[in-house]
Amino acid sequence: MQEMRILSPTAILGYGFPLESFKEALRREPHAIAVDAGSTDPGPYYLGAGASFTNGRAVRRDLELLLEAAVGNKIPLLIGTAGGSGGEPHLKRDLDLIMGIARESNLQFRLAVIHSEIGREKVRKSLRQGRITPLGPVPDLSEEVLDRTVRIVAQMGVEPVVGALDAGAQVVLAGRAYDPSVFAAPALRNGYDPGQSVHLGKILECGAIAAAPGSGSDCLFGRIGKGYFEVESVNSARRCTVSSVAAHTLYEKANPMVLPGPGGCLELTDARFEQIREDRVRVTGSRFVPADRYFVKLEGVKKEGYRTVAIAGCRDPVMIREINQVAKSVRERVRDNFSAAGDNYYLDFKLYGINGVMGALEPEHDAVPNELGIIIEAVAQTQEEADTVCAFARSTMLHCSYQGRIATAGNLAFPYSPSDFRGGEVYRFSVYHLLEVEDPFELFPMELVSI
Repeated sequence: MQEMRILSPTAILGYGFPLESFKEALRREPHAIAVDAGSTDPGPYYLGAGASFTNGRAVRRDLELLLEAAVGNKIPLLIGTAGGSGGEPHLKRDLDLIMGIARESNLQFRLAVIHSEIGREKVRKSLRQGRITPLGPVPDLSEEVLDRTVRIVAQMGVEPVVGALDAGAQVVLAGRAYDPSVFAAPALRNGYDPGQSVHLGKILECGAIAAAPGSGSDCLFGRIGKGYFEVESVNSARRCTVSSVAAHTLYEKANPMVLPGPGGCLELTDARFEQIREDRVRVTGSRFVPADRYFVKLEGVKKEGYRTVAIAGCRDPVMIREINQVAKSVRERVRDNFSAAGDNYYLDFKLYGINGVMGALEPEHDAVPNELGIIIEAVAQTQEEADTVCAFARSTMLHCSYQGRIATAGNLAFPYSPSDFRGGEVYRFSVYHLLEVEDPFELFPMELVSI
């Protein structure tokens, strides 16, 4: 094959795409459709709770169009990080949607389901063998932390996806996957350069976010040939530029020249970006450097308790000026009130307008806003305890005195009644480590199903 064409319909399955963009992409006759379906960006809750951050109805809409196009055109459809987090409940959600669509539309195809959730005992055995190391600034994994971890997934590389295609699958539904994997797999299977294939996957993974103006709800079209790949928008309102494509290469990476992944790293020192048409960019010089040992990333979460939040606003310039002292006073009052009961809780105030986004890293220390958004957050071992702490903190701040206070009424404005919202279970990442494996397939069992 002289040139292979791959369609990325959207940044995440369920984020949607314009129907006209999709039709235009199909007119260009892609050899494969690939889409990412998840991310760790929404935080640890979804992995721990077995819930999806993408709406089922929105995912079904996208899947109906993608499945009918793939089956109708006899090309593969590859889905990575199913259900948002790639664990067993997430995989099942998307599998049920696919089966339902296939029944209603009378579609026939070979489906591969690749699992990525790992049991604690498998991880424990690897830990005792010294095969697990921290990824980044996280502590060594301990068996005590492992015992508290409720769900663990491994991030598969390209190999299991290629294996599914080799086994005859037309639709591949993969658990947790390295984002470029489902995009790079068809190209690698057809003999294209690994560096070009993985780098193309890196650009395609977020759909038209790599175009200008960017959008996570629109299509991006990729082409790969000998020694190069190209990306272009299929929507006339967007265009791929050297800046937009190069910028997306840097996306979520600490080092812009070396992008590590399963089995090695993408080396971009010699990468070159060229505007070959108004809406198309060509990239050359990307290299994949295999590692001496094969590592996959593990992601796991532990349950920390339950959350309750209250949302309030403040327009009093005097209170805004004294807000740090107010927050300190409320913390002390809450601590005093619940210390005798020995309650174990976490209390936080997010001050939007001062440092609600950056926290301690906020560089503008002297800025005084006209109004302040305040989120009071309490986390405790039970929902009732979290409710109690949040309610007490909220009422204490509502009537707290501060230097220069004139009004004797409440300090806060509440946009909602009731003012307090139960946030439910709270999870924290407890496993964010690398596991050395002898075989890229060993953690990722596959099922083949004829639909």
